[in-house]
Amino acid sequence: MKLVDEVEIIVTAGKGGNGCVAFRREKFIPLGGPNGGDGGNGGSVWLEADENLNTLVDFRHQKMFRAQRGENGLGSQMYGKAGDDLAIRVPVGTVVTNVATDEVIGDLTSHGQRLLVAQGGNGGLGNMHFKSSINRSPRQSTPGTSGEERDLRLELKLLADVGLLGFPNAGKSTLIRAVSAATPKVADYPFTTLYPNLGVVSVEPHKSFVIADIPGLIEGAADGAGLGALFLRHIQRTRLLLHLVEIEPLDGGDAAEQVRAIEHELAKFDAGLMEKPRWLLLNKADLLTHEDAQEQARKVIGDLGWTAPWFIVSGLAHEGTREVMLKIQAFLDELRREELEQAQNDATTPHVP
Repeated sequence: MKLVDEVEIIVTAGKGGNGCVAFRREKFIPLGGPNGGDGGNGGSVWLEADENLNTLVDFRHQKMFRAQRGENGLGSQMYGKAGDDLAIRVPVGTVVTNVATDEVIGDLTSHGQRLLVAQGGNGGLGNMHFKSSINRSPRQSTPGTSGEERDLRLELKLLADVGLLGFPNAGKSTLIRAVSAATPKVADYPFTTLYPNLGVVSVEPHKSFVIADIPGLIEGAADGAGLGALFLRHIQRTRLLLHLVEIEPLDGGDAAEQVRAIEHELAKFDAGLMEKPRWLLLNKADLLTHEDAQEQARKVIGDLGWTAPWFIVSGLAHEGTREVMLKIQAFLDELRREELEQAQNDATTPHVP
């Protein structure tokens, strides 16, 4: 299914029911008095994260959502029934923004997490509330209040551990096929990847991580050129970036310059991306001899002054890919261990007001 990762919808909470004007009329009770009940509250609108969804495509066809209104109050001090809440299921990783204020309302990052996006209206008061010593037969009541209405922007940011980036035709789709069960389209022309692909890499029993392949970036991507700019948001949550480049570009370009060009686009889009751990994968090594690949790799690393981990691989021939995936798993395991230790330390540290 094609990924749809940004939509706008309108949500309207239910209106509260009106209060009732009624009087008690029973045999042998001549002065029964007011007994109009209150209206029921309107239903609210909630968003609920569902791990079984992976796209916002359903919202392309339905954009208006309305919760049930509350029922009006009745005589005999009977309250109107409250309207049912409306729960809208969205994928895990959905960021919710109020279009009118451009304010982020919430970020749904775990299965079952719920977010209130429109509060239902309050029910009106029946006339039983207006009885007093000087007004024993009140004929006033209050109407229910309107529920909130909001125009929301839903933006899906995939929850992946590793983000795969590079120029078109760098071999990203071939690599993700080699290391996971994902089957993105592979062809010998640019922009074969038109939307992000997720793959689960299982390195051993009970140990795995998720890798995201986004469409290839080109110069000017952060300003809207090409396809990658539409999906750069999907690598903002990742813990590690894998920067894939042809070890010797087939178009005669310079591998180091291609790496710098992608770095420039990352920094323009979100400076925080440049602070993420980023490893360099020199791909398509199967097109060179072992000696030529080593020599070319040393040249690229030297030109870049690269200090982070780097690897020579071939996604097509599955050369070096297993070793890289094992190192990634070890890196992620260490990150999780450090985070757990930090959380435990925070829990035991006394709070000083």
